[in-house]
Amino acid sequence: MGIAAQINGHQKDLGGGFFVRRLLPSVHKQGVGPFIFFDHFGPVTVQPETEHDVRPHPHIGLATVTYLFEGAIMHRDSLGSVQKIEPGAINWMTAGRGIVHSERRPEELAKVPYVNHGIQLWAALPQSAEEVEPSFIHTAAAQLPAKAVGASTVRVLIGEAFGQKSPVATFCRTLYVDVKLAAGEVFELPASEAELGVYAVDGPVEIDGEVLAQQAFAFLEPGKTCLLRADADVQLMVLGGDKLDGHRHMVWNFVSSRKERIQQAEQDWLAQRMGQVPGETEFIPLPPPRKPA
Repeated sequence: MGIAAQINGHQKDLGGGFFVRRLLPSVHKQGVGPFIFFDHFGPVTVQPETEHDVRPHPHIGLATVTYLFEGAIMHRDSLGSVQKIEPGAINWMTAGRGIVHSERRPEELAKVPYVNHGIQLWAALPQSAEEVEPSFIHTAAAQLPAKAVGASTVRVLIGEAFGQKSPVATFCRTLYVDVKLAAGEVFELPASEAELGVYAVDGPVEIDGEVLAQQAFAFLEPGKTCLLRADADVQLMVLGGDKLDGHRHMVWNFVSSRKERIQQAEQDWLAQRMGQVPGETEFIPLPPPRKPA
C-alpha cells in the first residue's frame, strides 16, 4: 500500500474564535521533508465584528509558507515588508536569526464579511542556515507554473514536479504542489522525494486503493509511485523533500536544533530585542514555560 501512516490532526484555537486544523507535528513523525508544522484554516466567514488578526509575534530557525485558496491576509514584518497575501500566491518568510510579523485583515475588508481559507506551513531551515538573515519573498500566483495532467491540473508552488519548476528559492530540496484531481481520473504520483505526504483538502481520495479521508494527511511509503483516484473532484496538497538533518526543538513560534537557542530567543522576545513591526505596538506575551518538543 502507498500510505505508511495517516493522521486526522486536531482543532486548535488561535484566539478570538479563529480555529485551525493542525496536522503537523504529529505523534507519528515530526514532519515530512523540511515541513514540521501544518495548519489548515477555514473556510471561515470573517465578519466585521470578529477579531481574527494575528498580532506581532516572533520566529527563529524556520520559514513560514502561506498559501490561500480564498480571502486575503495583510502581512507586515520587522523588515518593513508590507504585502497583501492573495489566493494562489506563495509567501515565503525566512525567520533565520529572528523576525517579527503580524497577519491581519486588509483595510478594504474591514467592514464586509469575507471567506478566508488556506494553509500555513513551517519549513525548518537546515542547521547551516538556522541563523541566516531574515527575509520575505512574495511570489504572485501568475509566476507559479501550472500543467494539465490528463483531466487533472497541477500547480507547482515550490520545487520541481511534472516537468515544471517553481521560481521560489529554498534552502534544501523541497516540494509543494497543489493538485486538482478530476473525478474518476487515475493520477500517478511519482516517488520524486525522499519523504512525501498528501493532504486531502476538500474530499476523500484513494491512494493505491486505501481511502484517505477529507482533511486527513497521509505519510507515503518512500520510494514508491502511488496511484490516486477520487469519485468526485478533489483538491490535494502534496508536500515533502529531503529528510531533515536532525531533530528540531519547537517551543511556541521558535524552532531550533539547539534547546539553548530557543531559551535565548525567549529572553530576547521578553526584552523586546527581536525587532518591531513598523507602526504596530501590540505585544503577545511569551506563553507559560514548557519543555521543548
